[in-house]
Amino acid sequence: MTTACQHCPLRKCDAFQNISNEDLAFIARFKVGELKVEAGTPILMEGSNAPQLYTALHGMGIRYKTLPSGDRQVINFVFPGDFVGLQAGVMGEMSHSVEASTAMTLCVFDRKALWSFFKDKPERAFDITWLAAIEEHFLGETLLTVGQRDALSAVAWALVKLLLRGRSVGLARNDRLPLPFRQQDLADALGLSLVHTNKTLRKLRVKQLASWADGVLHVNDLAALAALGQTSIAPIPKRPLI
Repeated sequence: MTTACQHCPLRKCDAFQNISNEDLAFIARFKVGELKVEAGTPILMEGSNAPQLYTALHGMGIRYKTLPSGDRQVINFVFPGDFVGLQAGVMGEMSHSVEASTAMTLCVFDRKALWSFFKDKPERAFDITWLAAIEEHFLGETLLTVGQRDALSAVAWALVKLLLRGRSVGLARNDRLPLPFRQQDLADALGLSLVHTNKTLRKLRVKQLASWADGVLHVNDLAALAALGQTSIAPIPKRPLI
């Protein structure tokens, strides 16, 4: 059975804004089902024109772009509550790919109904615009990291961001976060080699700031890790949940 929007477990998380029952019923009419995929499954492919949009209900994944050579740039990590496929809905095709890193459950929405948000529910249309803007903001911060932070600072920045996102959706406990991604994924996100990433993670472990082993990230000193990463540990602003 699919999860009714009115009983969505994500709505209890600190990450998301409250919504009226009327607007929740409108979103529920937009949902057409759920999709379950296994780890490693491509959800959307670069250049594709999928008829669906998705919200990650359970599980985690990655967004990435590829070169003809096969080299890959990870541009973000998908957490529960993330809205996926908006590019195809607005621009006609995806400019990046999305792949499941764990088994995932995705809420499925009919892409053709996207414009009804702008026509009938401008407040919810603003939510979609806000999600696109925050994604652009994050890409800007990532570009700053790739271009200006050294490896130690970049990895520290990334681990802080991952932990804070995990906290906001209830995945982190006592600064321990299940992290199903590969070190290669982190290297691809930061423009580092796998060897350099591994050495940098080892330095953070020796400094007793953070460790990542057996699929779990453990942050020992979040404030010190954030200072090293030149970033803030302020709570993430609440965002819309579609």
